[in-house]
Amino acid sequence: MKVAIAGYGVEGKVSYEYYKARGDEVVIVDEREDAALPEGTESIVGAEAFSKLDDFDLIIRSPGIAPKKLPYGDKVWSATNEFFEECPAPIIGITGTKGKGTTSSLIAALLRASGKTVHLVGNIGSPALGILNQVQPDDIVVFELSSFQLWDLKKSPHVAVVLMIEPDHLDVHADYAEYIAAKAHIAENETTTDRVVFNVHNEASTAIAGLSVGQRLPYPSERTAHVRGEYFYHHDVELCPVDELQLPGEHNKENACAAITAVWPWVQEPSVIAEGLRSFSGLAHRLKLIREADGVKYYDDSIATTPGSAIAAINAFDEPKIIILGGSDKGVEYHEVIQLCKESNTRVIAIGQTGQQIAELCSEAQVACERVEGAMTEVIEAAASMAQSGDVVILSPASASFDQYKNYADRGDQFIAAVEAL
Repeated sequence: MKVAIAGYGVEGKVSYEYYKARGDEVVIVDEREDAALPEGTESIVGAEAFSKLDDFDLIIRSPGIAPKKLPYGDKVWSATNEFFEECPAPIIGITGTKGKGTTSSLIAALLRASGKTVHLVGNIGSPALGILNQVQPDDIVVFELSSFQLWDLKKSPHVAVVLMIEPDHLDVHADYAEYIAAKAHIAENETTTDRVVFNVHNEASTAIAGLSVGQRLPYPSERTAHVRGEYFYHHDVELCPVDELQLPGEHNKENACAAITAVWPWVQEPSVIAEGLRSFSGLAHRLKLIREADGVKYYDDSIATTPGSAIAAINAFDEPKIIILGGSDKGVEYHEVIQLCKESNTRVIAIGQTGQQIAELCSEAQVACERVEGAMTEVIEAAASMAQSGDVVILSPASASFDQYKNYADRGDQFIAAVEAL
């Protein structure tokens, strides 16, 4: 079979190895002239590369390539589709605008605490096809799914987890409706024996769950996992104290409720749930305390590329706050996060491409704001000058990172380095 790998990024590299090992004739196709390709491989590169695929039997779409760029009908497939088709084990799929990585990791931690063999793959960083040959029928796969992976998914997971959804990636998707439609594939192809766990407080999440013919499980809810007083419960079963969860913020309590609801068919022992929650201390660049300097605590939440994520970060703390907002533009609105800054007396440092827009909104709302156009070292110097003992400084930009940084991790790493240098 003649196979085109459309897009040679992280997942494209794994797809290339997978189809090559299968014995197919594999050609790498990439719009970038300077794509770093393996020596001796057959390739088609350049701006018109995707228009030259008529002769291929199969075209593997990488997540970063919009389906509209590949108008070849049933020839177009993806690594995600291939994994779902071939995986012998149950799949728990997780999507949402924020909290996917944390919830996926909490699900994996709970299952591992119960003794299950778990494979954590997908948007969290491990391409699924790379571990397919390791998966056994009794294992469980936890698959973090972005809208780009879901865009053309043909088969839904056995358990679909739909977290809070808000506008995002509008620089890639035509509009919010297209973004939601992509997310909806996680549930719309479920069977009657499947389950969908959804955020009962979020309209888009609830609408997506309504497309499933499987069992619909809202969270947090008296029917499923929820917080009652200072304890996690599932229905009427008291599980463990909330402080077994090592992550700050009400949004992370909701993420934990989603995780507990998702794993309930496999994990129901309160002590095991407590152990699983306790074992996970958080992912890099997700509201992580970096250090305390002169009585000021600095938190790295560089993963927060949407206003809703920044709102969750602000709401996670009772202390006086300074938030670093701004970055590259994804076409989203910042009015709501600026309004919360006003209501919570949170001061703002506005950075990056969207920083001027944010600074203007702060001026209109009479929110204290300093515009910093330099490197992260200058941003942290400004924050340290503004902060007083007892404050928290949060890098939670509500914007993408590509104006000044390679990605959100690079932005977070530079934040960490600047904070550690204080």
